[in-house]
Amino acid sequence: MNASERIDQLIAEITDWRGKTFASLRKCILAADREIIEEWKWMGSPVWSRDGIIAVANAHKGKVKLTFDYGARLPDPEKLFNAGLEGNQRRAIDFFEGDEINERALKNLVRAAVDYNQIKLKRKAPAGTRTKVHKSKK
Repeated sequence: MNASERIDQLIAEITDWRGKTFASLRKCILAADREIIEEWKWMGSPVWSRDGIIAVANAHKGKVKLTFDYGARLPDPEKLFNAGLEGNQRRAIDFFEGDEINERALKNLVRAAVDYNQIKLKRKAPAGTRTKVHKSKK
């Protein structure tokens, strides 16, 4: 099974509100940028990447957690982050039963994460090998 199929299976196995929330988050993330890829890491965690990790999602008892790898470095004008706020790198959004997903703001956050990864990648490239990085559409 590839990563997308494993994520399909995971969502199908979560038969309560968390499965629906998980599916909605996934759809929103993938809609934010056509070049995002799905991965399966750390023995069972769905991961979305483009030029580096964007976010990891997990269903926990009573919540769905979406953790952005470099969330502390991303603009969050809509104040979506509500967990992991004390960390120097990661930030998370905990979704609880009945929470609405602000799709516009979440897509903007995903695009900001893609932009951050591309800038970070460009800075790490040795001189003379840097490729032009295209900004994603907002």
